[in-house]
Amino acid sequence: MADAGTRTRVLVVDDEQSIREIVRGFLERDGMTVVEAADGPSAVEIAREAVPDVVVLDVMLPGFDGLEVLRRIRTFADPYVLLLTARSEEVDRIVGLTVGADDYLTKPFSPRELVARVHALLRRRRPGPVDAGDVRRAGDLVVDPRRRTVSRAGEPVDLTVLEFDLLAAIVRDPGMIFTRQQLLDAVWGVDFFGDDHVLDVHVANLRRKLGDDPSSARYIETVRGVGFRFPEDRR
Repeated sequence: MADAGTRTRVLVVDDEQSIREIVRGFLERDGMTVVEAADGPSAVEIAREAVPDVVVLDVMLPGFDGLEVLRRIRTFADPYVLLLTARSEEVDRIVGLTVGADDYLTKPFSPRELVARVHALLRRRRPGPVDAGDVRRAGDLVVDPRRRTVSRAGEPVDLTVLEFDLLAAIVRDPGMIFTRQQLLDAVWGVDFFGDDHVLDVHVANLRRKLGDDPSSARYIETVRGVGFRFPEDRR
């Protein structure tokens, strides 16, 4: 991510030049540096070269779609990703979030709202510091917040930055129930105003990667009507 004193770099990916120009204008007026791509293959290459802090990514693209762009970018970088999707693309929206989108915006959208969403992503707080050696365990799952590592049955679990931040927030106090709003505030930031369905999708994706069955969860337990908790060490 951009360091203090540097300009935030945003990659805008859309096959419609008029949309790219409008978004670029609003972002540049807000002090950001913008690079553009009009199709899937060029989006991946530009992301690799430009190392953007944020990617504003349309789902429908020539070459290959935005979801494939997102999958490929996640293999070498971890920028914040704001997915642009038509109202009829509910399935694409959900699938996009499971492969690592941080937020989504439906078309047509207000450019001012898009800029506000980008700022909200950039201000998203990471979980606070933990005490040295504060490793959390539940059965064969080991989470080390300080080293930002996760293993299950001795094998490493590959998580995105956001997925790890969410897991770190839940495991901080084993046995404590975290409400949905507490998790949104801790991971996405108190000024996040997107759909809280984002949280559900990321919890589901975490469970999938951890091999955790939600009907009999061992690691991320659902407390119906309240929120989620990480069980106390059962060793």
